[in-house]
Amino acid sequence: MEDVRYGFGRDLELEPDAAIARVTEALKGEGFGVLTRIDVHEVMKAKLGLEMPPYVILGACNPKLASAAIGTEPQVGLLLPCNVLVKARAGGGSTVSFADPKAMGAMTDNAAMGPLMADAAERLERALNAC
Repeated sequence: MEDVRYGFGRDLELEPDAAIARVTEALKGEGFGVLTRIDVHEVMKAKLGLEMPPYVILGACNPKLASAAIGTEPQVGLLLPCNVLVKARAGGGSTVSFADPKAMGAMTDNAAMGPLMADAAERLERALNAC
């Protein structure tokens, strides 16, 4: 897994569809549902004729945390839902990555967002570890 300052993840010895199923279940265990699914590889093929390995963005949301965040910072919807990336690895398996809510919350310059984003990050880290 490539390190980035705005996310965290891990490699799984599962093909993308199985990784998506596993991460979806792990997210449920932490109160998140998957609201959106974008199959980027299919869009690139349909729109640009480009072939690429499976690359799927899931939009995950924990309604209680989202409600609290919107109540604290009304424009935070620009940073929601929490994105989860599942992409195929060369040679097999997948990489699962989560956008770091703490990095997103830092963009708001609203100190009251800190505890909410820390809570979301802890839940997502537990979900990732459950995969």
